[in-house]
Amino acid sequence: MDKTITPVLLGADLNCYNIARAFHEQYGVKSYAFGRYAVSATKYSKIIHFTCVPKIDEEPVMLDTLHRFADTHLGEKLILFGCTDEYVAMIIRNKNELSDFLCPYPSVSVLETVAKKAEFYETCDKFGIPYPETVVLTGKTAASELTAEKLGFKYPIIVKPSSSADYWKFPFDGMKKVYTADSPEEAETIINQIYGAGYPDKMILQEFIDGGDSQMRVFTAFSDQQGKVRAMCLGHTMLEEHTPKGLGNHAAIVTEPVTSFPLSEKLKDMLEDMGYTGYSNFDIKLREGTKDDYRVFEVNLRHGRSNYYVTAAGINLAKLAAEVYESEGDDCIRCDRSVFWHHIPRSTVYAYTDDRQLVETAKKLDREGNESSSVWYKPDFVMNPLRFICVLEQLRRQKKKYKIYCVKKG
Repeated sequence: MDKTITPVLLGADLNCYNIARAFHEQYGVKSYAFGRYAVSATKYSKIIHFTCVPKIDEEPVMLDTLHRFADTHLGEKLILFGCTDEYVAMIIRNKNELSDFLCPYPSVSVLETVAKKAEFYETCDKFGIPYPETVVLTGKTAASELTAEKLGFKYPIIVKPSSSADYWKFPFDGMKKVYTADSPEEAETIINQIYGAGYPDKMILQEFIDGGDSQMRVFTAFSDQQGKVRAMCLGHTMLEEHTPKGLGNHAAIVTEPVTSFPLSEKLKDMLEDMGYTGYSNFDIKLREGTKDDYRVFEVNLRHGRSNYYVTAAGINLAKLAAEVYESEGDDCIRCDRSVFWHHIPRSTVYAYTDDRQLVETAKKLDREGNESSSVWYKPDFVMNPLRFICVLEQLRRQKKKYKIYCVKKG
């Protein structure tokens, strides 16, 4: 590389650590991260320079922080990442103000459409991409309007905000990432509580797609600045997190060949048609009892929180941003390597995964050396006992969380 690569990350969570680790593995560089407060996922890390900026989630503060940083790192290749939907939205909206940085994200027009679930489904219709039966709401709604007959699908149903970035700006007690309602009355309570907290956008009501965590798939793609998809990777979820605010986050994944996934080329065509650039991350579920009834839930305009599963499978996400994003070409890497990725203890994965055959696959991959844990990064432990202790405590707490929120399967 002609210039020193300097990763700049907004956030401090597992997503942040995964990207920083990818850069450290590929280029031996440390990342600079800015967040509102320290988080255990990145705490005491030697591969990250973390700075606490309490109001970094406010655009004027973010811009001032990044401009000051750029002024002190002239001549370096600054690559900017947002590690939550909120940070990504701020980066996209201010791309022109952030010309000192390479920002591997799509345009404002994409942010205003497919970033929101309601608008995303309209795009899916154009390409024949299936998603769950859906009803969109724009405000508080009475239970009498939420019956199965009026919705067109039976209970239980899924209730979630269309705009995740806006949703988390209006916190309230009992807040969850996704809700399940067993009756019209429960749906009414959830919807009205969210709108009552100040949430300004649409709400999504969907049919419940049968199946547990292991029916989920995660599909990650990377598009260059010309809008060509240059890499794709498919993950078969073993286990998700089950805490109220973490529900739906991937905890363990086994990667599978992209060529085995019937929607991969349709998703590629959709991304290229809209001129999408940067990382995209799709949540998908296979309806239980079927072989090919996949339903796409949403797309994240960024690398997912569990993004290290892609790097572990041989497609380093840092290299895509640093070397592929600005290049020209039609070549597309379709990952065909199987690895077992996790960020919680292996014993916990094995105990709580509902698909026992998938557990045996993961154990086999582990025995063969095709296993990777995000936080268990040996270069970060050398002469760094605080980081080692912090990681052990993270893993201990994960065990405790599953005992509280999940039922053992093994």
